[in-house]
Amino acid sequence: MSLDSAIKDGLISLGLRHTEAFISKLEAYLVLLSRWNRITNLSGIKRLTDMVSVHLMDSLSVHAYLEGKTILDVGSGAGLPGIPLAILYPKKFFTLLDSNGKKTRFMRQAVIDLKLDNVQIIQERVEAFQGEFDHVISRAFSSLKNFLDSSERLVKPGGTLLAMKGDKMEQLNNKKISVYPLSVPELKSPRHLYVIEKPARLI
Repeated sequence: MSLDSAIKDGLISLGLRHTEAFISKLEAYLVLLSRWNRITNLSGIKRLTDMVSVHLMDSLSVHAYLEGKTILDVGSGAGLPGIPLAILYPKKFFTLLDSNGKKTRFMRQAVIDLKLDNVQIIQERVEAFQGEFDHVISRAFSSLKNFLDSSERLVKPGGTLLAMKGDKMEQLNNKKISVYPLSVPELKSPRHLYVIEKPARLI
């Protein structure tokens, strides 16, 4: 199966639009990632067709949970899930945060090549970063507690903290956590989204 066909089939499975322009941008991102990956080792996934499900569709599977306008992707790495979501939602603004120089260099190049004017790249540790966002998302943190401890302060009142994880069910005391299974086309490993809502300010 060709790369664009694999992307199209995945988008159809997720119930997303599958225009030629959208598929072309997603394909261009994967080709760029694959090219850089030969030198900088940004991803353990080497085959382009495998990247479709593991990277693209996994990232896009959370699309329905982004109702706000501003999104922070913490520990974005190679731009996942931030760049695929930014391609999907050109009217939302994405901040991609990572402390690793080689990863932020790749993301900046991807933003230039793909002409993503709704994305900014920040090289900084999350502990030092300041800001407020409707959603703070990550698929890179090892534990939900670490993600919560470092990132909850960056969520606007009424916003959500979104943690993409596998099948390990974590619990945190004194926190209301909603867990939603994610259906990722062609991905056999279970995926879940942990959603923690930050209470809105009282008027």
